[in-house]
Amino acid sequence: MTDEHGRDHGRSQPLTRREARDLERERQGELRAKRPEIVTPASPSAPPQEASELPEPLPEHPQQASSPPASDDVPTAAPATAAAAAAERDGTAPVLPEEFWTPRTVDAVEPAQQQKSPRRRRLTWLWVLIGLLAVGSIGAAATWVMFEDQVRKVMGWELPIDYEGDGNGEPVTVVIAEGEIGEDVARTLHEAGVTMTFEAFYRLLLQEQPTFTPGAYQLEKQMSAASALQALQDPANRVEARATIREGITQWQVFAELSAATGVPVADYEAVADPALYGLPASLPSLEGYLFPATYTFNPGVGAQEQLAQLVSTMTERLDALGVAPGDRHRVLTIASLLQREARQPEDFARVSRVIENRLAEGMPLQFDSTSHYGIEWRTGESTAGESVWTTDEERSDDNPYNTYVHAGLPIGPISAPGDLALEAALHPADGSWLYFVTVDLNTGETVFSTTLAEHEAAVEQLRGWCRANPGSGC
Repeated sequence: MTDEHGRDHGRSQPLTRREARDLERERQGELRAKRPEIVTPASPSAPPQEASELPEPLPEHPQQASSPPASDDVPTAAPATAAAAAAERDGTAPVLPEEFWTPRTVDAVEPAQQQKSPRRRRLTWLWVLIGLLAVGSIGAAATWVMFEDQVRKVMGWELPIDYEGDGNGEPVTVVIAEGEIGEDVARTLHEAGVTMTFEAFYRLLLQEQPTFTPGAYQLEKQMSAASALQALQDPANRVEARATIREGITQWQVFAELSAATGVPVADYEAVADPALYGLPASLPSLEGYLFPATYTFNPGVGAQEQLAQLVSTMTERLDALGVAPGDRHRVLTIASLLQREARQPEDFARVSRVIENRLAEGMPLQFDSTSHYGIEWRTGESTAGESVWTTDEERSDDNPYNTYVHAGLPIGPISAPGDLALEAALHPADGSWLYFVTVDLNTGETVFSTTLAEHEAAVEQLRGWCRANPGSGC
């Protein structure tokens, strides 16, 4: 059979290589006439390709194929194997279909290890967004703290600086220390939760100019500045322990009075009764005589040592005010403590002081019953004072360092807490030659002073008569 060009396609002999090429060229010409030609633009600098030149071998991967040349010569594929090469030499190589040379755009293929799924990419961006929001929140918070006041003022968002009312019912104790000023009080109230801000109370102080009494006050939390100021000026809100130390009582009685007022156990005072703890000579027998009698107020929580330190400090201040040299303190306090226990009327203090000085000058033992009573209590821990103005033979003969019946001169230390009157009298004895004295009326405190022993014995008999007339009155 022959085609329109007179060629026989029905022969049984295979086509030669040249014949196959000519036939393929004719077929390609017909195809190009039927469809638009797609030409891959060549590089401007590259020289035109000769029709007789064959292209480089095709890559194995179909997506990496190059565009066909614009020449009319249609190249055949380079033989990939030895068998393919032999087939081409023999003219039996198959003709590549037209679709194989159709040019197409090839996208770069990402390595498998670099490819990410859409889900993973979305999660990555989600975490980045969360991190940015967190950082932004912290920065916004810090900026708000720095500029909160200014922002609120500009926007009209100023918060109130003061509470309203008299408090929320939750009690709180506030202490105003000696020497504190209004600024200190304002800060204390705010830190204790009483007022909302420091400014609220301080502004009120600038307007009112109040004065404060040092001490502890029972207030409430969340009070208005005005309510807090009013509460601090009301004595009824004072929270304090008030202890009155009487003149003439002993150290052990002082401990009991302080304990009753403050709730601190007596044992706590006894544990800190070392004179050296308060700057006193370590050689002192005790704190006796160095605890000034007065009324003291203590804030809640003040311990035994701090309380005793206040009493000792007050006594030291009194002695300094009287001009007593540190080296003379012990002697003055010892004499004053005897006066405090023996004298009954204010005018008698200086007279008893003169009797002491006269007897010491004469080398006579003092023979004070008060020292005998104290010595027994010091040795045994049991007090006999107040049972009777008289002493027994056993008490007068007890060999303790306080007993002035046994030992000449002054006792080894004070026997009571002397007050201001006794201290003054110890420093300024009255003028007189008295060597004896005795109280003849225990109710009124009338006392007779004598120069001779006979006068003294007569006064003693007068006391006995009073005791017979007034049984159970301390005789």
